[in-house]
Amino acid sequence: MKTSILFIAISLALSVSAANQQQQQNNRNVQNNRGGFRFGQPNKGFGGNNGQQKNNNNNNKNTSNNGKNTNQGNSAAGAAGAGSANNGKVLANGNGNNANSTAASNNGANNGANNAAGDDSDPQSSLTLDPKVIATGFADDGQDVPTEGQVASLTSKNNFINFCLTVPNLPITNGKQIATGSCNPAPMGVIPSSDNMPSAKFVFPANGDTSIKANTKFTIKMAVANFQTGAFTNAQETYFSAPQTVNAQGQIIGHSHVVVEPLTSLDQTTPTDPKKFVFFKGLNAAAENGILTADVDDGLPAGVYKLSSINTAANHQPVLVPIAQHGSLDDAVYFTITDDGAASGANNGANTAAGSGAAGAGNGTAAAAGAGAATGTGAAGNGAAAGAANGGADNGAQQKGQQQQKGQQQQKGQQQQQKGQQRGGQQQKEQQRGGRRQRRYAREFF
Repeated sequence: MKTSILFIAISLALSVSAANQQQQQNNRNVQNNRGGFRFGQPNKGFGGNNGQQKNNNNNNKNTSNNGKNTNQGNSAAGAAGAGSANNGKVLANGNGNNANSTAASNNGANNGANNAAGDDSDPQSSLTLDPKVIATGFADDGQDVPTEGQVASLTSKNNFINFCLTVPNLPITNGKQIATGSCNPAPMGVIPSSDNMPSAKFVFPANGDTSIKANTKFTIKMAVANFQTGAFTNAQETYFSAPQTVNAQGQIIGHSHVVVEPLTSLDQTTPTDPKKFVFFKGLNAAAENGILTADVDDGLPAGVYKLSSINTAANHQPVLVPIAQHGSLDDAVYFTITDDGAASGANNGANTAAGSGAAGAGNGTAAAAGAGAATGTGAAGNGAAAGAANGGADNGAQQKGQQQQKGQQQQKGQQQQQKGQQRGGQQQKEQQRGGRRQRRYAREFF
């Protein structure tokens, strides 16, 4: 009996010792796995990898999908109770995944930074100003040699790249036509040589023309030189949004426009309102044989008008040239539309007003002949007739003046002759009186 009791006691002691050893091993596993069997912590479960996996998952939330999927696999293994023996392996995998995820995170951060700053390998997409294109002259205000009335220029050491920040009340132009005003950050672009400055001249209507009939279709024709026409961008989305460019010949790439403004008279001296015009047309087609055209389909009412050109680069900005002193890059003419399209008394006024602006302004034949050549409507005959009429009027006036002058001279001569005759008569009378005196003296003496 005593032997049985002793055997039972020894067995119990061994059991307790084994249990303690197992508990200590479990505690060490729990300590190594930073968690495992926890109460009061929702969604932690069993498996011993939960504590580390939480960190792994948090680290991998913003990294690549590979790290996230790997951690999800580890979490599933832990939830399935892979056991303490697998904890070390899972932990090692988790650490490896974290290392990969950290590298992916760093790569992602670097890529994001590069995307935000632009690709430095491509100067046209980089947000960094390349020192090679800095214009050092922009730092000079131009006042080193002061001139009376000359103002100092704005200056910049970074090509004015942030200039629009100086006018925070204005929006960026951003390719739009903003009628209330804006600030445009686009550079001016390529400037042509002085030998490639564009020029334009209206062929029809000619300056002082009177051959166009009211409300009748006519075609505006304009000759251009040193200008690659026919290039235009979307004016609603890319207005002023790119620099001026030139072609292989060095000519500006762009297009032209024509605009007709009404005048009160040909001798009007008040400036016109740019917002008021009766016809506007963008000449989007390329010039044919150096000529651009625009059809005025409905014609215009009778009246006097100013026709102007607007030559621009492809993005609609006025063309820019390399020197300040140059001839006009555009053209303007003045013409009259009549009810019957025939020359009238207004032609005299037209020729007078056009005298300083067009060759042959005083020669009605030459001015109208140009218009007739452009239209082929026989306007030259009308112009010639008008010029002849004007010339005849001038000749008549000259003859009349000569006749008046001649008559005045004749009248004056007659008056002088009469006065001379009167003096001669007086002299004759004096001579007669002298003769009588002499005879009387002779009688008295003898």
